[in-house]
Amino acid sequence: MHIIVVEDDIPLGTAIQAALERLTYTVSWLRNGTEALIALRDQTADLILLDLGLPGKDGLDVLVEARRARVGTPVIVMTARDSVESRIQGLDAGADDYLVKPFHLDELAARIRSLTRRAQGLADNLVEAGALSMNLATSDVTWHGNRVELTRREFSLVQMLLERAGRLVRRDALENSIYGLDNAMSANALEVLVHGVRRKLSATAIQTVRGFGYMIPRDPR
Repeated sequence: MHIIVVEDDIPLGTAIQAALERLTYTVSWLRNGTEALIALRDQTADLILLDLGLPGKDGLDVLVEARRARVGTPVIVMTARDSVESRIQGLDAGADDYLVKPFHLDELAARIRSLTRRAQGLADNLVEAGALSMNLATSDVTWHGNRVELTRREFSLVQMLLERAGRLVRRDALENSIYGLDNAMSANALEVLVHGVRRKLSATAIQTVRGFGYMIPRDPR
């Protein structure tokens, strides 16, 4: 899952990025409203964490303009503006959730999981397809009942495919989610990643739809 963090406070942005990367998320950190609006319009992320008090362009203006442009990426607003009026304004502008600073990073992680579940139509943190199971809260992955150790990017790949089991996921969508704004990725980085996951699960756990992308079957073997 690719998360764009828009936060101009360096210590807070550093802490959020480190915490989310420990939870296997791909994180791109932006520091002003102008960059944030460009990123939202490109729709390269699965989720945006948006501060309101930003240089260049206020976060609320960024959100309003993005929604007017029909950008549907989920947005969690992070702000010190804690009045009821400010919360209503943020939610009416198109925010999916609202988190008042200071907040605990565990609460932020829980809200991200909750928003992810709603977006995928999941009732809880457990995602399953046949013998493959993933707990989004604990980051545990099991295959035929045995725990599998995955790297952060391998976890992101499996999560995105597993949440859409039985459906094709396009290559560009996978690359955006797993690698984010990292322009240094090699041309065959995704193929190498898929190969690594297949070695840990099975050769048929991830199917290739040549020329389009990949999928995990509803009952992978």
